[in-house]
Amino acid sequence: MDTNTKSIGELALEIPHAIGTTPAVDEARDWSSESLETLQQYIIDTHHVFTRQAMETIGVLSERVANRHGAGHPEVLRVRELVVALCNDLEPHMMKEEVVLFPYVAALERGEEAPNCFGTVRNPVRMMMLEHDAVGGLLHDLRDATGGYALPDDACLSFHALYERLVELEQDLHKHIHLENNVHFPRAIEMEDGQ
Repeated sequence: MDTNTKSIGELALEIPHAIGTTPAVDEARDWSSESLETLQQYIIDTHHVFTRQAMETIGVLSERVANRHGAGHPEVLRVRELVVALCNDLEPHMMKEEVVLFPYVAALERGEEAPNCFGTVRNPVRMMMLEHDAVGGLLHDLRDATGGYALPDDACLSFHALYERLVELEQDLHKHIHLENNVHFPRAIEMEDGQ
């Protein structure tokens, strides 16, 4: 196949990038004056939606690049392993936030009885922060394995798209984790302590 000819799959993978895959993050927003429920919905609608879409695309791309370039670029085999590990960590993590932690915090904020199986909000927060640290380690390993996302001279469109998507995901995860670790979690603990 001519390297200038794109397959339907390659074109489909390029479309989200062409229209802008990174979420519209409102970095100037003052979350201290908004409800935790509003912040949680923002995290879900902005960061969780983006992360799930990015993981799906990155999963396909990492497999394609590993299959096509693994023999000549063994680092992409490691990238594939790390992508699988990252996806396996992120999906259940976000689900626990959406199903367990966020509803509990929202009920507390509304002054409702908030039964739980974890005692205090500090327990799931501690677990979420440990999981954030693990994700940070995987992102570091990805950056290391790729030499800072440096593309080889023979990188195809999928190779380019994979590294671009990984950079976008890393940047968004830093913002996402910052909002949770430094804004949401401390406020949730403070609110529970005050009740």
